[in-house]
Amino acid sequence: MGNEATPLIRLVAAVIERDGRYLITQRRPSAVLPGLWEFPGGRVEEGETDEEALRRELRERLGAEVLVKARMAHRVHRYDGYSVDLNLFHADIAPGQEPQAVRVAELRWVPSNEFEKYPFPAADQATTDLLLGFRR
Repeated sequence: MGNEATPLIRLVAAVIERDGRYLITQRRPSAVLPGLWEFPGGRVEEGETDEEALRRELRERLGAEVLVKARMAHRVHRYDGYSVDLNLFHADIAPGQEPQAVRVAELRWVPSNEFEKYPFPAADQATTDLLLGFRR
């Protein structure tokens, strides 16, 4: 066993709230961590800013333009064999746009008090806790 560096994957996600409900998406069956729910987002590609990546990912996954606002949280989480560097931003769906399940299994608008009904990846759990005011 050597001292191999664990790959670090930069991810971005959006917390989008509308009328007291938050937009969450379900990972497709073919995705890593299939079937889990998360705040919509994805991987930051080489040469992209976090904000550019978030706009691109939501356009690809939800077919909608978003207005990226302030960064609200940052978390690094270790999984088996890799780590994720997750930056979470407040965002709004652009006027006249309506998100669709384009490259996600499903999407739902849920109140924060129902998050526990939806299994989230470990890296996202701290974010849901932050929104709910939990400290673990």
